[in-house]
Amino acid sequence: MSRKDLDRLFATVRAEGRTAFLPFMTAGLPTPEQTVDTFVAMAEAGADAFEVGIPYSDPLMDGPTIQLASAKAIEHGMNLRGGFETLGRVVEATGRPSLAMSYANPVFRLGPDEFAGRAADAGASGLIVADLPLEEASPVMEATERAGIGLVLFAAPTTQDERLTLIAAEAPVFIYGVAEMGVTGEREETSHHPRTLATRIRAITDTPLVMGVGIGTPEQAAALAPYVDGVIVGSALVRRALYSDDPVSEIAVAARHLAEAISPGLRTGS
Repeated sequence: MSRKDLDRLFATVRAEGRTAFLPFMTAGLPTPEQTVDTFVAMAEAGADAFEVGIPYSDPLMDGPTIQLASAKAIEHGMNLRGGFETLGRVVEATGRPSLAMSYANPVFRLGPDEFAGRAADAGASGLIVADLPLEEASPVMEATERAGIGLVLFAAPTTQDERLTLIAAEAPVFIYGVAEMGVTGEREETSHHPRTLATRIRAITDTPLVMGVGIGTPEQAAALAPYVDGVIVGSALVRRALYSDDPVSEIAVAARHLAEAISPGLRTGS
């Protein structure tokens, strides 16, 4: 796959008048043997694309749930090579566009070209580097372009309009809108920040906008869906991978509820 698969996905959901569902799961959870089954179950439940988290020992943007997920996956023997192998198996098993999610340290330690090349070889359509600021993105952007995959750039509620314009000018495969301030994790209540940020971004660019961070329930996802091209849900699904006695089944049920909430009436037969 390539960036074109994500471009086609966002063109399709816009044409259909719906919102894409892009769930996140850490490679190696619930166990290394069950990871691909989990992604297959989410695909069958209505997921349009995936964010495959490659475990990292110091995930600064992530809250306690995904921090623990990375630690558990590493305990299970998952590493960078295993993350790429898992990504490849997910793409092959689901046929869905998938993004590798990592951090700047592994990317620059391996080298942006090598990292992007390995992701592309595994079948990734894009790359998310959670702690990569715009000022340091050029080497990674150039590497992903050479590899034929897309790079995601972030925008937060505190991002000024001038900076949003600079982000859009880099032509990311999509803008990852940080719905709620702080690290990743579930929130009992949501604020006005997601809608305000979406409105501001829409006024500046038609680059696809996907939101995540703090979105965990079908109700939260449904409230945001009309304003964005896609919704990412991570911690709510990872929590089930960590604590459920039947994680694959529970994740499948949760994913279906989220997919149906995001695009009601359009998921029959998914």
